[in-house]
Amino acid sequence: MTRALRDSGVGWLGMTPDDWPVLPARALFGERKQKSNAVDVHLTPSQKYGVLPQAEYMEITGNKVVLNLSGADNMRHVEAGDYISHLRSFQGGLEFAGMPGKVSAAYTVLKSKLPLEPRFFKYLFKSDLYIQALQTTTDQLRDGQSIRYGQFTLIPLPYPALDEQRAIADYLDRETAQIDAFIAKNEELITLLTERRTAVIAQAVLRGLDAAASLRDSGVEWLGAVPSHWRVSRLSRWFRVTLGKMLDEAKFASTVGDVLPYVRASNIKAERLDLSDVKTMPFTMSEQAKFSLRAGDLVVVEGGSIGVNASIPDDMDGWGFQKTVNRVRSRSGDLTRFLGYQLDVIRDAGVLNMIANVSTIQHLTAEKLERLVVAMPPIEEQAAIVSHIGRSISVIDRAIGVAERGVQLARERRGALISAAVTGKIDVGVAA
Repeated sequence: MTRALRDSGVGWLGMTPDDWPVLPARALFGERKQKSNAVDVHLTPSQKYGVLPQAEYMEITGNKVVLNLSGADNMRHVEAGDYISHLRSFQGGLEFAGMPGKVSAAYTVLKSKLPLEPRFFKYLFKSDLYIQALQTTTDQLRDGQSIRYGQFTLIPLPYPALDEQRAIADYLDRETAQIDAFIAKNEELITLLTERRTAVIAQAVLRGLDAAASLRDSGVEWLGAVPSHWRVSRLSRWFRVTLGKMLDEAKFASTVGDVLPYVRASNIKAERLDLSDVKTMPFTMSEQAKFSLRAGDLVVVEGGSIGVNASIPDDMDGWGFQKTVNRVRSRSGDLTRFLGYQLDVIRDAGVLNMIANVSTIQHLTAEKLERLVVAMPPIEEQAAIVSHIGRSISVIDRAIGVAERGVQLARERRGALISAAVTGKIDVGVAA
């Protein structure tokens, strides 16, 4: 049966069933300002995990959070069934509290004024349409800022009959459970494929392709035993490392030279370059000689995601590179791509973090990178290994891509389903 819809008069809701009231948010929810009790459990609301006891959140994520040591006056009481606007709500909506406890007074706690099905509003407050509406309540919402009650009340809310709220929540529980199970299976597959990919690379760049080759102890913990004929030495034996040009915009106007595109750390992804956002700056002739890139060079992130690297293709000859990026260039024909794969393995083992300078942001300086001990086979064997890795991981990467696309489509389907259901555009079959 086709359901009669009408224009709700509210932009984010659009068309809604003609028997659904649309109420001011303050008619449905008030702000809970009650101070916390001594026995209240400290809760952490998060976009990914919902509302959890702080200790459980830290155990799951491994993240430490700032403990509130200022007493109950700076904490706000939460009842089971409340909703919490936390510091990322403008990105992911309000979080449903399934347990009592306390949160920082920086958060807004909402309590219901009228009878309602909590699960219906749990879905509504996490729907894409509602989140978009939240973002329009002010032009100053940003990460680290909670949505205040006054902003929340600017968005009118639907209030279908209780039995329909329950029916929609039941429907979404069933449908999203199936979608979530599909997503979980694909994410597990992605994890397994990624582990397989890592193992293929590690085996090839640390042990070679000949399973019968004799091995010897490299004397280096992160390399272990390597083929006996491989050379083990500092990276500088085979490669030169140069740190990029300092970005000084104040001197751009007075710099006489060519304006060239340059590679930043943010352009370097795992084994690839993302050139969707490329900047330019002037380079003098002497700077071009020192800071130019050519095909076959390896660019390695120096600060931030240290050690992430990618190769320079033929069509980027002559580009520059910024400080925060190390250029690695072969001295006599050794393959930087082989080295890049070995750096990936060493980075995954945590070695680069261990040797990087300790500061607010870790730095893998050119000097430290040159002193890194690596194992290098003859050039012909390097080429064979790089070719083998390319063939092997291309199959794995295609499988990962299919699984990732499946997850993306499932999440889009989940979001569209929730938005349609909580605005009444899906008839879930409530008995008249």
